[in-house]
Amino acid sequence: MNTLTQILRGVLFLILAICGMAMAFVFMVSTAIAIGVLYIVARVKGRPFGVRAYWDERRQPRSRPSAFRKEDVVDVKMREIP
Repeated sequence: MNTLTQILRGVLFLILAICGMAMAFVFMVSTAIAIGVLYIVARVKGRPFGVRAYWDERRQPRSRPSAFRKEDVVDVKMREIP
């Protein structure tokens, strides 16, 4: 009975290990596809593709566009009416 339990545990462990390796393989393949797509998009847009270029781009402060244009600003004076 003990040998049968050990064999069943071994088979279950082997099945779980194979499933884990299959999931890791799928994850690696999908990551490779995503990196390939990012590389192609960077080449089409003419930007460099790499960690250093990405980091340098993110570290530069960007000027945020203001929420409104100067033409939209109107100076309004208010008076109290008694």
